[in-house]
Amino acid sequence: MYQLISKAISHGVYIITVRAKEKVNGMTAAWVSQVSSKPLLIMVSIAPERFTHDLIKESGYFGINTLDEDLQNYAATYGFRSGRKTDKFQGVSFSDAPNGSPVLDGALAFLECKVADTFTAGDHTLFIGSVVEAKLLKENTEPLIFRWDDYF
Repeated sequence: MYQLISKAISHGVYIITVRAKEKVNGMTAAWVSQVSSKPLLIMVSIAPERFTHDLIKESGYFGINTLDEDLQNYAATYGFRSGRKTDKFQGVSFSDAPNGSPVLDGALAFLECKVADTFTAGDHTLFIGSVVEAKLLKENTEPLIFRWDDYF
């Protein structure tokens, strides 16, 4: 059924990044959405067993890096390995947002969010973030859209 839903509802492809003290991690996510304009709030849905989940709880901040076709390979890099055992940022160029969230070089856009609230939704946690920094990093390019067949 998930495969059917993924064809019926479009999602972008994002790398959610976080820095908690000296730990830096990122993960691929498709379940990202704006949930309010005033204040500007963004939601990301993350399973509790993901390393990024615990780091966001510890840090209180997270970054959202929007991918385009040029960075499609990042979806696999950040999606199929755990950051508990692998440094996903080895060999990857990035800078830091004001609160430490990694900004991937080459990303289409970036947002840094401060956790405003969390909710349990089935087998995931919804992190609601208040946008504290946002930048369009590339002009005249389209975001990468998640297609089930590209990854499974």
